[in-house]
Amino acid sequence: MDEELVGLTIDGNYVKVRKGTTILQAAKEIGIDIPTLCFLKDINEVGDCRMCIVEVERRKGFATSCIQKVEEGMIVHTHTPSVMEARHIILDLIISNHAKDCLTCTRSGNCELQALAEKFNISNIEFTGEVSNHKIDDKSPAIVRDFNKCILCRRCTATCKNVQEIGAIDCVERGFDSCISTTYDKSLNDVDCTFCGQCIESCPTGALHEKECINDVWVKLKDPDTYVVVQTAPAVRVAIRRRVWNGYTE
Repeated sequence: MDEELVGLTIDGNYVKVRKGTTILQAAKEIGIDIPTLCFLKDINEVGDCRMCIVEVERRKGFATSCIQKVEEGMIVHTHTPSVMEARHIILDLIISNHAKDCLTCTRSGNCELQALAEKFNISNIEFTGEVSNHKIDDKSPAIVRDFNKCILCRRCTATCKNVQEIGAIDCVERGFDSCISTTYDKSLNDVDCTFCGQCIESCPTGALHEKECINDVWVKLKDPDTYVVVQTAPAVRVAIRRRVWNGYTE
């Protein structure tokens, strides 16, 4: 049976996509970029950050493109002045409650929030007020949590639950006090975290990062009484097997 297709217009471009496709996916198919922060394909599609909002003709308000399914005859506008202004305000609000130590952050130059701030030319924070203050969890042997840099996108919790099937972290509290934490706000070192690092991979900012030992390594390298052994990581494994060739065994 042929797949049912839905026709719609995005920024003046007519496109046909499979029924059930989101506006975000449809726009991507024709090369139209819609910014996202919380979206993680097939893992976290919840529309929490609202950065992907668009205008749909004959509808009030904005549509969240990462979860809004396409409909026949739909006319979508992704970069109107009102959409761009709303995205700017949303981004400003997110950054207003975010640590401002970008120069020393482990994700500097590789941060999705930083990239969007540059794209939207945000140089001054219009919204000021109370700022969240969370303690840094560095007790784990592998992962450091600094949720003063968390934007509550929930990509880490979705990955922990839906991909790794562990559920060591989740969103707790409500409103301004909402944060990503563990049971009873314990350290990752004291809960069922496997230290797989997938939450770090999914995080768009520097709220989660791997614990490094670079300074300790430099000290050891300079120590004349220390024997240094170099090993690749991940390890390169060599399998040795027996093979009979022309009567000889290798």
